[in-house]
Amino acid sequence: MGETEPDTAPVRSRRPTWDGVAALIAALIGVIALLVSGYTAYIQRQQVRAQVWPHLLVGNYDPEHAIGVLNKGVGPAIVRSVRVFIDGKPQRTWKTAFEALGLPSRGLTISTISNNVISAGERVVALTVKDEASYGNFRDELGRRFGIEICYCSTLGECWTYSDRTGGERASDRAIDHCPRPDGAEAFID
Repeated sequence: MGETEPDTAPVRSRRPTWDGVAALIAALIGVIALLVSGYTAYIQRQQVRAQVWPHLLVGNYDPEHAIGVLNKGVGPAIVRSVRVFIDGKPQRTWKTAFEALGLPSRGLTISTISNNVISAGERVVALTVKDEASYGNFRDELGRRFGIEICYCSTLGECWTYSDRTGGERASDRAIDHCPRPDGAEAFID
C-alpha cells in the first residue's frame, strides 16, 4: 500500500473576511440612502402640494350688487362642477334661481364659474344684479333659501368641495377623492 498524500486543502478561518464586512456595510449604506431618498421625495411632494393649494370662498359684494368666487389659496382652482340650490332644489341657471325666489330675472350680468380656472388671488364675479331693490331682496334670501356647492381641484388633482347650504350650516370646505359630475338636472350651467 502506498503512501497517502497530505491534504493540501486550505484551512478556512471562522472569522469574517474583510470582503464580507465591506459588502454588508455597502448594503446597509444603500438601504439608508434609499430611505433618505424616499423621505426627501415625500417632503418635496408636500412642499409642491402647499405651493399649488387653492381655497375658494363665495361672497357677496354689496357695493357692486354682486356675488363672487374668490380664490384665497396660493394655486389655481380648477372648477369641475357647480350646484346652486333654492329651498334645497337644484337650479340650472341664475335666471331659474331668481324665478324660484320670486324675483325678476332681468338685469342680471353673469360670468361662468363651471369648468373655469380661477387663479390664486383672483375673484370671479359670478352674478351682478343691476337693480338695487332686486339685489337687496336676493341678498335677504342668501342665508335662508339659497345654497351653493363648488367642487374644484388643484393642478395635482387633489379636490375639495366648498359648500354653503341653507339651513343655518356654516360654509365648509372639505377634501374629497374626486369631483362627481352632477346629473343634467342638478348641473349649474351659468
